[in-house]
Order: sequence, then C-alpha cells, then structure tokens
Amino acid sequence: MDAVARPAIRGEGTAEAEWNGWPVLAALPRIDARTLVPRNARAVVVAPHPDDEVLSVGGLLAQLADAGARIEVIAVTDGAASHGGSTEWPVERLAKERPLESRLALERLGLPVEPVRLGLPDGGLAAVRGTLAARLVSLLRPRDVVFTTWRRDGHPDHEATGQACALACAAAGARLAEVPVWGWHWSHPGDTRMPWRHAVRIDLDEEAMRRKRAAVQAFTSQLRRDASTGAGPVLRATTVARARRPYEVVFL
Repeated sequence: MDAVARPAIRGEGTAEAEWNGWPVLAALPRIDARTLVPRNARAVVVAPHPDDEVLSVGGLLAQLADAGARIEVIAVTDGAASHGGSTEWPVERLAKERPLESRLALERLGLPVEPVRLGLPDGGLAAVRGTLAARLVSLLRPRDVVFTTWRRDGHPDHEATGQACALACAAAGARLAEVPVWGWHWSHPGDTRMPWRHAVRIDLDEEAMRRKRAAVQAFTSQLRRDASTGAGPVLRATTVARARRPYEVVFL
C-alpha cells in the first residue's frame, strides 16, 4: 500500500441516504455468492475485531451458509480496547463479552462455527503485522477466498489486518477480497480514494438481510452508550443503517 494520510474517523460520517442516492452503487458489477466462493473453495473471514465479520460480509455469510459452503472465521483480536477509560466496560469484561457477542452473531447468521481466536492486541496490530501474516499463512489453504478489511479503511487495525492478509494470501495461494467498513464513514460518493474500479456488488436476499440485522444486534457492548464515560455507542447510527443494505460491496 502506498503511504497516504489516514482519513479521520469522526462523528456520524456520511449519511446512508447520500450513499443510496449515488447511482454508481446500483450500477456496480454483480457477483453472486457461489461465483465468488466456488464449490471447491473455502470462505475465510479475517476480522480485526468482533463485529467486523458481520459488518463487512454478514449477508454473504448467511447466503453461503444456506448454500452449504465451507466457512472459517478468524478473530484477530478480542476487541478489548473498544471502551478506553470505561469502568462499565473495562478491558477484562470486554475480553470475555465481545467473543460471546460474536458467537451469538454467527449463530444468528446461521453459521455453526467457532472462530479461530489469535488473541493479538486490540489497537496494536500495526506493530505485529508480520506476526499476523505468518499466523494466517499457517491457517490458509490454496483456493481459499479470504474476506477482510480494506487496506486503506482508515482504522489502523483494519489496515494492518488487510495488509497482513494480502501477504498471507500471496504466500498461501488464496484469493483476497477486501471490504470497506470505516471507508463508508469517512468517504463520500465519488471519492477517488476508494478503489471503485475494483468494486463488485453482492445482492442479498430478504432472509440474508434479516439475519444480518439480527446479528448486528448481538453486539450489545458496541450499541449502548457508556454511562461511565458519557461516550456514545461505538457503532454509530450510520454504521447500523449501512448494515441494513440489500447488498454488500467488496474490492477484488
């Protein structure tokens, strides 16, 4: 990835109505779940934090589960740094609760899978990117299709995970699909920082949309205000609204 200034993640971000009104999203090339993940392949989701697996490709995972696809989820961190300075959500509580939220979310998507937990430091993945890449190489197989956060997503953990996955996929012979999560927050329609020429759209059926909405609601720690600090929910209203889209976008 070229050295570029990381975008700031502030406020509520770009409203979903603004994205919905942009005709380019409706005109993106379509790809269906089984074309993206063929029958001889395995879908592997590498999530920097619990909830990234759902926010990025939760609908796709629901459709793949219904199609009988082989699916693996790799949890890079346990998300214990999401509430800095909180007495309501201290690190020890988050380290226990967030993996449980992730497991419930996956159940709601229809995935009877237990994530592989790497236990790397939340907020510190840039410093262990090489270690993460090496761990991933040992877990990936040729022909895997690996879904992870985009290398320019704006969050340092998301970017480090995307970079590590790119290295690991190249070494393992796997295919990489990057997914914007925070990119929708700080960018805007027509933003040239987003690689639209590499974007494809996965349309979701009603059942996949329903399961994804239910899965997002499993992340209780991220959806409530923190009474001890006065901070609002980690998952902004705009983020939750994006999770209701009838499609998902990945960069190939």
